[in-house]
Amino acid sequence: MLLYDGGGGCTPSIRRQSMNVIVKASDLKYKYPRDTARRDLPKFTGKPDPAPFNRDDLYEILPLLSAVMTDLHTDDGRVLHLLEDILNHDLPRCINTREEVFDCIVGTARERMRRM
Repeated sequence: MLLYDGGGGCTPSIRRQSMNVIVKASDLKYKYPRDTARRDLPKFTGKPDPAPFNRDDLYEILPLLSAVMTDLHTDDGRVLHLLEDILNHDLPRCINTREEVFDCIVGTARERMRRM
């Protein structure tokens, strides 16, 4: 569901629960495959987390992007789409743990948001 943002566009209806941002699949700019075999395994809940990050699994991406949005203190859909662009186009493949991915996306997003 998209909500009118008052600026001539639409932004995703990202939900904020008690200072935690919850990103849903319908909020995302891109479509991602789902690794249903690993769906019920533990996902990113915060640092430290040395587990490998599967950037091709929606069930890994949602909690990570939710944590990044919470860390950035925003529920702006434009920022979410910026995070997806970083994940899909700028994140080096040598960065592969959940913790490293989180740190890289947060750092890159903060830098880009300062230039906006």
